Amino acid sequence: MLTRLLVPRLRPYRALLALLVALQLVQTLASLALPTLNAGVIDHGVLRGDTGRVLTGGAAMTGVTLLQAAAAAAATYTGARIAMGVARDLRSEVFRRVQDFSARERGRFGAASLITRTTNDVQQVQTFTVLVLTMLVAAPLLCVGGIAMALRQDVPLALVLLLFVPVMTGAVGTVVLRMRPLFRGMQERVDGANRVLREQITGVRVVRAFVRDRHERERFAAANDDLLTVGLRAGRLQALMFPTVLIVWQLTTVALVYVGAHRIEAGALQPGGLFAFLGYLLQTSMSVMMVLFLLMHMPRAEAGAERIGEVLATESSVVPPVDPVRTLSRRGHLEVRGADFRYPGAEESVLKGVGLVARPGETTAIIGSTGSGKSTLLGLVPRL
Repeated sequence: MLTRLLVPRLRPYRALLALLVALQLVQTLASLALPTLNAGVIDHGVLRGDTGRVLTGGAAMTGVTLLQAAAAAAATYTGARIAMGVARDLRSEVFRRVQDFSARERGRFGAASLITRTTNDVQQVQTFTVLVLTMLVAAPLLCVGGIAMALRQDVPLALVLLLFVPVMTGAVGTVVLRMRPLFRGMQERVDGANRVLREQITGVRVVRAFVRDRHERERFAAANDDLLTVGLRAGRLQALMFPTVLIVWQLTTVALVYVGAHRIEAGALQPGGLFAFLGYLLQTSMSVMMVLFLLMHMPRAEAGAERIGEVLATESSVVPPVDPVRTLSRRGHLEVRGADFRYPGAEESVLKGVGLVARPGETTAIIGSTGSGKSTLLGLVPRL
């Protein structure tokens, strides 16, 4: 659902997306070049005492770092601009669709839920879009490029690096799968808290008049505690993700240093090559951390996208007429002829063949007992 929601709304920003991909490509290539340059400085400059080579290599690394920083800043700005534009368009679509709803559709979703879907759910999708756009090219290229550059340095040592990715993917994937239903529940409980708060604000005079303050406080506390419980369960799972990444990364670093020391002792690897491997391990772990951060936000964004999609996919039960009246012969004259209406699920109609005429300059009163259909008739006049 998240993909179906975002792809059509990203099309108007194709030019900015192309610029974003180009900037991230430059940023990633610059990042991948730094460990190799560092290895050259160590092997051919530091170990040989060649100060000129150290200064030349350091200047090259400084230039590449500045290029990387500039590309990263421009890519972040471009991605944020696209994401905010998509969120603006999405909020506008939801708002226009809700404006077209009749009382039946508004009652089905509820005012509190519609407010949450227009604000909080769109915000979750916007946050996820920013992360996707800023990591669109960088994360996969850093991971694949880091492993490829490590293979160029030393194949046996690169096998240790290759084990890092599947182990990390399996550990993180297990946590993310358990988080998805929890984030869906969080959004539903946000609806519940909004609904209780909205009812209390709307009916504050009645609450105080009948001394129901304690009851309303208990209602809100129950809704708030329910949201807290689900939020804590999701937060505990989120808290497991970063320590998991760090533990695997540290163990991989130890393994690389251990195996690399034996390779250096055997003469199959230069010391600079080991430093390059550690740099590529850092870049690979950074790419995994980027994907991890993305996956942390994906379940909640998916839940928000599903709820937004439900609103956009709902058609109003009161549709505009095919051939509406466009010119009025008599200004201010209202006439309803043969109105019939039945509520969904009801056995009989509330109104049957009702007529109403309200002429300009007159006061028209509708009188009847409770449940006779007065409010229903008045709701039909403005097509609510």
